[in-house]
Amino acid sequence: MSPVRFFARPMLASSFVLAGMDKLRNADDTATQLSPLLSRAADALPFQTSEKTLARVIGGAQVGAGACFALGKFARLSATVLGVISALNAYVEWRSADISSKEGRENRRKQLLKNITLTGGVLLASVDTNGKPSLAWRAEHLAADARRSTAHLAADARKSTGKKLKKADKAVRKAVDNAVGA
Repeated sequence: MSPVRFFARPMLASSFVLAGMDKLRNADDTATQLSPLLSRAADALPFQTSEKTLARVIGGAQVGAGACFALGKFARLSATVLGVISALNAYVEWRSADISSKEGRENRRKQLLKNITLTGGVLLASVDTNGKPSLAWRAEHLAADARRSTAHLAADARKSTGKKLKKADKAVRKAVDNAVGA
């Protein structure tokens, strides 16, 4: 792992881990703030659950994904989870912000920019391959190698089969000549 990744991942993850811990500690406030979204999610689930429980799950997911990202374990998956949670936070904070005063509108804009910046950072991290080729690149090149190998094998088979056919043709002609001459 490069020194930049070594330091940047924990720096980016710290905000998410702290926010997730706040969500876990203050599940009632989180459930109230996320109520419009959590009520829809609770209704869509095949089992009964409360909004407070879903708020804790989101907080736990944020802490877990943030810790994994900071440690570099499952970094792309955890960054994707953090990106989804960050986009959710941006939407909820933007909708629930107080815009009755000039300071409130300014604070709303600052929070939105902060959340968009964090979302962008973790989305970039979610596609970072750490200097290794992506799975798509590896699959594409594996398929190309397989096509080349198959083409070589087919050419070799045609060549070998052609030689054997010529040899068999000579043997048949010789046998026919011998049978006709006898």
